[in-house]
Amino acid sequence: MRDPEPVVRRHDEIDAEPVDAAAGLSKGVLIGDDQNAPNFALRRFTLESGAEVPKHTNEVEHVQYVLDGEYVVGIGETGANGDGIDSEKVRQGREHLVSEGDSLLIPAGTIHWYRNESDEPGAFLCAVPNGNDEIELLE
Repeated sequence: MRDPEPVVRRHDEIDAEPVDAAAGLSKGVLIGDDQNAPNFALRRFTLESGAEVPKHTNEVEHVQYVLDGEYVVGIGETGANGDGIDSEKVRQGREHLVSEGDSLLIPAGTIHWYRNESDEPGAFLCAVPNGNDEIELLE
């Protein structure tokens, strides 16, 4: 494999697309496979007012940075595809109100969810290692 070339992408080159897992959630890939990024992808998500993302897991860790707005992030117990997890702990989890400038680490396999109860959209950057980032819905 060749070493990657430097890339600069302008904001008007990024297309945000709806995410099937939740109405009101959209994703734009800023840098990823199409730009030959060898290790990570950087995405921008928008969570519209009133939108909810159900409890789910991903096979890769997520590092997030809140750009705009205020929304709830729920974080439950960690486990591979929900195996061996006490359902009461998962249901209760822990919810955090996040806003502009906050950062999050969601380890691989951690159950998490989002809810925007504000009147304004929320937006965040999400960096993930390359690999299977498929969502496994738990609800």
